Amino acid sequence: MLTAPQATAADGPDVQISKDADAETRAFAQANPETVAAAATVCGSGYTLRKGVPLPVGTDPSERLATLFAYENGGKGRAILDNNVGASRYMHLKVCKVDGTGCDTDAGNFSEYAGPVYVSSFACAPVTAKMGTSSSSLYINYKSSYVFPCG
Repeated sequence: MLTAPQATAADGPDVQISKDADAETRAFAQANPETVAAAATVCGSGYTLRKGVPLPVGTDPSERLATLFAYENGGKGRAILDNNVGASRYMHLKVCKVDGTGCDTDAGNFSEYAGPVYVSSFACAPVTAKMGTSSSSLYINYKSSYVFPCG
């Protein structure tokens, strides 16, 4: 069971949830502790979950095809695109500084996740997350002007 702000998954690694995580992220973490714990191990220690976005947006979280996770540690950010279909798919994940510089991208065919991708200053960091059977046949093409908070 996860609780905030210091959340843990039963019988799994500690998963820290940012005190600034939104209600949707907290609810997702509560309902999916194993998924959140597995994604957290990819970033390493010291990172807290800031945002969890079931994709495609508007999909019931239990029917998601992928999950975008954003983690923070001090002023640094990391993002992971978790593959929830159980088969290798084309995935593309990109995060940049707010001015569009310092981008980090991971793309290819992955059965588990794309990323982590890193940004040295996460405030208002724009993110792109794509997933499909190929780069030209996408069923997820998510773009947000920021995955981390502004200000």
